Amino acid sequence: MARVNLEALQQIKSSRALAIQQLLQLEKMRSRPGFDDDASMPISSAQEHRQVKEYVSGITRWKRWLDFLIESFYKGEFEKMEPLIVQILRLGAYDLLFLRTPPHASINEAVELAKRAVREGAGGLVNGILRSIDRNRDNLPKPRARIRANELGVKFSHPNWLVYRWLQRYPDKVEDLLEWNNTRPVYSVRINKAKISVDAFKTQLDELEVAWEPAHHLEDFVRVPRLQPLVRQGFLRDGLCAVQDESSGLIVCLLDPKPGETIIDACAAPGGKAIYAASLMEGKGSLEAVDIQEERLKKLDQVIERYDATWIKRTVGDLRTMERAEQVDKVLLDAPCSGLGVLSKRADLRWTRQKEDIPKVAELQAELLAAAAKMVKPGGYVVYSTCTIAPEENKVQVKKFLDTHPDFERERADDLLPAAVVNTKGCLATLPHKHKMDGVFGVRLRKKS
Repeated sequence: MARVNLEALQQIKSSRALAIQQLLQLEKMRSRPGFDDDASMPISSAQEHRQVKEYVSGITRWKRWLDFLIESFYKGEFEKMEPLIVQILRLGAYDLLFLRTPPHASINEAVELAKRAVREGAGGLVNGILRSIDRNRDNLPKPRARIRANELGVKFSHPNWLVYRWLQRYPDKVEDLLEWNNTRPVYSVRINKAKISVDAFKTQLDELEVAWEPAHHLEDFVRVPRLQPLVRQGFLRDGLCAVQDESSGLIVCLLDPKPGETIIDACAAPGGKAIYAASLMEGKGSLEAVDIQEERLKKLDQVIERYDATWIKRTVGDLRTMERAEQVDKVLLDAPCSGLGVLSKRADLRWTRQKEDIPKVAELQAELLAAAAKMVKPGGYVVYSTCTIAPEENKVQVKKFLDTHPDFERERADDLLPAAVVNTKGCLATLPHKHKMDGVFGVRLRKKS
């Protein structure tokens, strides 16, 4: 039955049908929302791409709360509802409550999808539940639970284990963090000063009436609500700017790359930090981009060419087994992590990550950090960074490293970063709800002379 339904769904040419196909694949593959590797779902226009992306990202972000509403108005056992009907109902409810699509349009589209992709009788079920949600939109049911983590988990559509962690760490600010993760991402863009000045870039944005605002801390970054105008004008294609969160730029500032230095970017792909470091080095010195995955480095090759940084050396390899005859000045280890600081951009991570993943990834980080330490010359630095707010991957990881590597010491970042993003230990530490950007961590570890 499921295969027949999917085949019928594929015959329907609409952004809603494409979004449901994508959502079904995400549930099956537990993969990241995106269309790059999905040749089976042709997107006919930029507008349709935006519509599909809006549905997929928004429904992925809010699916636990949407399921709560659907279950509240369903007289049967929600757990036994067919997956395709669940997705159609999620889409219809999202249409009604978030996109504010007129009820006659959103409900009719969902009903027709159910009739064509499932069976005629499914249309009545979808119609009844969505009309109940619409009638009660000003007085929707509220989650009630004896345990606060469960209640907040439904209300803000997060898994209980994450809410429980954050209730312990941020008891007074947990709702701010959960709410931030559900906001539409604002994109940061780094201006490529090798091709255009900061002032000239901003002037072009104004002349083209592209909405923008200054970044919080770095003068060569701006924030934009939409990337499409920059794509349409060719800014990204021509290398005038790069999509990069300001927090990522702060990590490069913590590295403080200088012309003439020898630097290894140890987990380089997709290459944003390497390109920024290369621009600060002005093409002088040695910068080696290392990654364990050949396919990811191929994407880095395209970025290197676009930003005229072909002098960067690329190496496929596992840092843990690599050897260097000569030690380098600096190693940037932007380590694989749980990604709990980027949930506003990566809506899927809240559902694919499990609490058991954190100690596993922390073990990998420790191995990579020990390998990076061997590559640095006396007086040189390892900059360790993550895009997570889990202490096991950040401050606890650093403490363990320093306990087992007495030849290293932590160096404060006060002279390199704005005070607002430096914690009491002198490390880079941003919280999404506090700093209004991705949550990242970074530390400078100096090898004693």
